[in-house]
Formats: sequence, C-alpha cells, structure tokens
Amino acid sequence: MVLFGQFLEILIGGLLSGVLYSLVALGFVLIFKASGVFNFAQGAMVLLAGLALVRSLDLLVANGFPFWTAIILGLVFAGIIMAVTAWLVERFVLGPLVNQDGLTLFMSTIGATFVLEGASQMIFGSDVYPLRLFPTDAWFLFESSFPGGILVNKLDVWGGLIAGILVAGLAIFFQRTKTGRALRAVADDHAAAQSVGIPISWIWFVVWLVAGLVALVAATVWGTKLGVQFSITFLALKALPVLIIGGFTSIPGAIVGGLIVGAGEKLAEGFLGPHIGGGIEYWFAYVLALAVLLVRPQGLFGERIIERI
Repeated sequence: MVLFGQFLEILIGGLLSGVLYSLVALGFVLIFKASGVFNFAQGAMVLLAGLALVRSLDLLVANGFPFWTAIILGLVFAGIIMAVTAWLVERFVLGPLVNQDGLTLFMSTIGATFVLEGASQMIFGSDVYPLRLFPTDAWFLFESSFPGGILVNKLDVWGGLIAGILVAGLAIFFQRTKTGRALRAVADDHAAAQSVGIPISWIWFVVWLVAGLVALVAATVWGTKLGVQFSITFLALKALPVLIIGGFTSIPGAIVGGLIVGAGEKLAEGFLGPHIGGGIEYWFAYVLALAVLLVRPQGLFGERIIERI
C-alpha cells in the first residue's frame, strides 16, 4: 500500500508538471500550425511577458493600487506589450521573408530570440522577480487510505485547469472561425493563400499575437513556480520533446505530449534514479522523444506528410 501510494503521488505530480510544459508547447504549436514556422523565440516571449507583468505589478502596487486591480491592469499592460511584439516581429522579421523556405524563417526566429531577451532585460531588468498569482501550497489527499496522504501541489492543479481552458478555446478558434481556417490555409501554402485574397501580414500578426497571449498565460504559472528570471527562456528546450512526442501541428497533442513527458520523467527519477544514479528527469524526455521519432516521426497526433513527385 505504501509503494502504491508513492507511485500514485509521483504519477499525479508528474502529470500536473507535464501540463505546465504543455503551456509553453502550445505557443510553438500555434505558430507552426498556422504559419509553418518553428518559433524558437517562444521561450523569450514567455520571459518578456513575465517581466512586463511582474514589473508593472510592482509599480502599480507601489503607487497604492489594490492588489486585484493591479493584477488586471498588469495583465492588460503585458498583453499590450505582446501585441506590440507580434506587430514588430511580423513587420520587420517575417514580413520581408514571405514565401521563403522554412529554414530561413526558423533562423529568423533565432535572431528574434536574442533581440527579445536583450530588450526585455534592458527595459525591465535582469533580477529574479517573485510572482504570486496562484497558491503554492499543497493538499494532502486520501489520508485515510495512504499513510501521510498524497501530496498535490495547488499551483500544478491551477496550471492544469488553465491548460484545459486554453486547449478548448484554441480548438474552437481553429476549427470554427474564419480566421482560424485562414491560418491553416497560410500554413499549407503561403503563395496559394495570397492568391485567394488571404492577407499574409494580418494572419501572421494574429497568430503571433495569440502565441504571445499564450506565452503570457504560461509566464503567470511558471513565474509563480520559479520566479520571473532569465532561465525561463530555457523552457523552450523542455518543450521540444513535448512537441516531438505530441506532434508539431496538434494542440491536443501538446497536452498529451506534456503529460507523457511529465509523468515519464518523474516516475523514472523516482523508481529508476536510486538504482542507476540521479538526474534522470533532465534527459529522460529527450530519450523518449528519440524513441517516438524512430517509430512515428510526425508524433502521436501529428499529420503525416506525403510528398508526391
């Protein structure tokens, strides 16, 4: 019973941690699904959104605004910052590269990463800023069934709820709205989309804006968990195996991939770590992603690409 309780606690904690990875992976999926561009700058966008939010909160609270009013105004300000960022990226980075190959667009997002990182820290500072928007304590569940109960972090539960709402909203947006269908058309073929009157510049602005707002949501959760700091940009590397496993074009796949990565690395660390050495959770996800690539290169939920010549 004790062993099963330990397994259940690690599994639940891993699944909820995986949802937090999925919040970052969703931004990648959005941009790749709608424009065919792998956005390496998504981690930097999370950093920028988090810094804009926490610094505006500090300023508003210091000037006497009530906490909840400061939160609302801070979120609005951070949202405006992400909208301006989306416009700048479309205007000066992607706009001049319409109809270029995917590698060129990918390299441009790497350049945007360094610009966003430098600009965000130059404007908002480079210290570690605490952010407390969600509770960080834990529940102890099933105490009558397992000795000591099962620990569940409240922040992880909040992250799961937020991710579920985001997935539902984004699925409706892509499947049910005219703009969502236009986004998918642009991803399939830029030139063909232009030929039927779809404005590429507007579509790319919209998708980067939505990805920026998703980055803001991810920043609220990860900033509460880790503090808003430069290391948040490395979440992009953690989201990569999630994308490979779930599929680069699937929004539900980002969630499932995150759950698999989160649960897998925690279980491996908890049960294999004592026998083969610690630190398994730092590399387990990449080994799992490699195994998926060997069996199903497009990911579990990705679209199979067939090229006819």
